[in-house]
Amino acid sequence: MTKTLISVVGPTAIGKTKLAIELAQYYKTEILSADSRQFFKEMNIGTAVPSIDELAAAKHHFIQHKSIHDPYSVGDFEKEAIALLDKLFQRHDIIILVGGSGLYVDAITKGLDNFPKVNQEIRENLNKELQTKGVTALQEQLKSLDLDYYNKVDIQNPHRLIRALEICIGTGKTYSSFLNKEKTKRSFKVLSVGINAERESIYKRINERVDLMIENGLINEVKGLIEYKHLNALQTVGYKELFNYFDGLWDIEFAISEIKKNTRRFAKRQLTWFKKTEGILWVDYKYDVATIISKIESLKNDE
Repeated sequence: MTKTLISVVGPTAIGKTKLAIELAQYYKTEILSADSRQFFKEMNIGTAVPSIDELAAAKHHFIQHKSIHDPYSVGDFEKEAIALLDKLFQRHDIIILVGGSGLYVDAITKGLDNFPKVNQEIRENLNKELQTKGVTALQEQLKSLDLDYYNKVDIQNPHRLIRALEICIGTGKTYSSFLNKEKTKRSFKVLSVGINAERESIYKRINERVDLMIENGLINEVKGLIEYKHLNALQTVGYKELFNYFDGLWDIEFAISEIKKNTRRFAKRQLTWFKKTEGILWVDYKYDVATIISKIESLKNDE
């Protein structure tokens, strides 16, 4: 295989976008985003979408290309991204993948697990249950049906809960039983670079980013999306906390503190996910890009 996908991963707010752009500029190539929160054009500040200058610095794909009203799954993303990679690799030997959504990164680098088709009505009923009873009801149901997956999934993510539950209900088997089977082989090599830092530094960067989001207008952004707060895309950190503020459940100071807390928890889960992946070249967030490129070149030559 002569084509290489360089995957830049790590926790939120660590600097993945910056490194991805630096690598894309060095290799004169393009970037695919695997950040599932940045797919939606109605969401901007709360998802830390790359700035206009950053988007101009290197060609990006899968940034705000969907509407929150459009159903879009990790399976849809895999198909579209692989099809695009096939085209991009005709022009480039190296493509950059960047994102902190572990499942979406894995969908491209490893391929998804294969699941049987189940009745669409099951998902519709689960979505109704989410709206009427909340995420806690789904959590308890998954805990009962598949404790193994419950213990490792992000139980605050309704997308993941509903996906697992529809398989459990539709097949009568656990979601876990379909995981880690033989997957599709990719036609390109994958080199992964992970950015990390001491926990205190990560948490400080997260707190500063949330403060900047508030300063840049996150409250007004969320206010403009209130009528759509039931949609899956908006069941995410930075939005659901402010919906509680607008519903009169929390004051604004508490809502902001919850955004910071839940983002820190999200970062911890991201690191747990990526630490399970073998072969990642881990670098400090105060990295030297020339050193990283040198190591990438060595790894390319070793294979």
